[in-house]
Amino acid sequence: MSVAKDSKEQQPNALVRTIRETRSELRKVIWPAREETTRLTVVVLVISVIIGLILFVGDSLFLFLYTTLINLIS
Repeated sequence: MSVAKDSKEQQPNALVRTIRETRSELRKVIWPAREETTRLTVVVLVISVIIGLILFVGDSLFLFLYTTLINLIS
């Protein structure tokens, strides 16, 4: 019976300890300034658009080659 009691007592302590450790670590975080956040967001959006365009061009090229090949075969 004491084993079940011990595990029940340890569980809230583990939860409380985890929450305390998380709060402690979050206090150590150096949060970025508003300008840096804005700048990095713009960089991510620009890179995403560039990669999207590259994928679109590649997909269009392969579609063109595929349809050309199919038309040559038939």
